[in-house]
Amino acid sequence: MKKWGKQQWLVMLLLGLLLLVTAIPVKKPASQTASEEVENDGYRSSYGNANLTSQALTEKMALEQQLEELLLQVEGIGQVRVMLMLENSSDSITSFSSQNPEVSIQGVLIVAQGGDNSVTVRNIQEAVMALFQVEAHKIKVMKMK
Repeated sequence: MKKWGKQQWLVMLLLGLLLLVTAIPVKKPASQTASEEVENDGYRSSYGNANLTSQALTEKMALEQQLEELLLQVEGIGQVRVMLMLENSSDSITSFSSQNPEVSIQGVLIVAQGGDNSVTVRNIQEAVMALFQVEAHKIKVMKMK
């Protein structure tokens, strides 16, 4: 068996250190935003709302839930899912129950079983326009499969 010289021992030491450094567990950065946490939740996605505060995201989810519950009570709509897109701006219109005046609803997507009926779609759009002060072209109603 051949003896190892200083160079071989040094290479082995450096390789060992490299393996040790790569095996050290890394903590999740403290700078992870609340929107990333919500996105990882699985039920709600914060797509397009990465710069919003945790309070704004909580309010967004509450508004989505309230709108879903309201729409479930309307005849002809059936099952429904709601997604609100928020905009962070100090000069924008706020929602009816907003605790945060810097957050406004930029768009609304609603997927409903009754989304293929034009009367139902119009009723949904009018309800959303009245609740959130959102223009009709910022509201999309789609049929649920």
